[in-house]
Amino acid sequence: MDTNLPIEVPSLSRRQLLNFLTGATVAATTGSALYVAGNFFMPPSEKTGPGGAILARDALGNLIPATQILAEPPGTRALVAGLAGEPTYLIVTEDNTLDGIGIVDNCTHLGCTFPWNPLDQQFQCPCHGSLYAPDGSVVRGPAPLPLKIVQVNVSDNSILISPWTTTDPRTGQQPWWV
Repeated sequence: MDTNLPIEVPSLSRRQLLNFLTGATVAATTGSALYVAGNFFMPPSEKTGPGGAILARDALGNLIPATQILAEPPGTRALVAGLAGEPTYLIVTEDNTLDGIGIVDNCTHLGCTFPWNPLDQQFQCPCHGSLYAPDGSVVRGPAPLPLKIVQVNVSDNSILISPWTTTDPRTGQQPWWV
């Protein structure tokens, strides 16, 4: 007769269980910290309209209603954050609507931003002296190209800015930035 009892080995020892619980805790903590860090470094997705249109915003990222800009007198050039956050001038026309063309405020010489000079009725780059006409075409260099333009539409008091992809109305040619 066999008097020996079989010794069963447990499928999971106490040490293995504690190692598993420690590893799971570290993995969960690290994963949640990486998720939070990843969301912090990823910019929020912006809702876009047809053709890649975005909503005009101010320097702080707040939406700008069309009525706010249209309250200004005709001929006013309002600076907003446009496509990819580029500073963009929107123009109030004589009939108190927004012009369908916005002018991006980046000098085509070295990318400087510059102000609109209402006295001289032109954009004046202070860095190297480039001058642009009210429509963004070059008056005096060293800037080699006219300013980039964007399409501007108003819908339900929201200002939509979209890329300009058709023929440049100032030159009659394909835009240089497309």
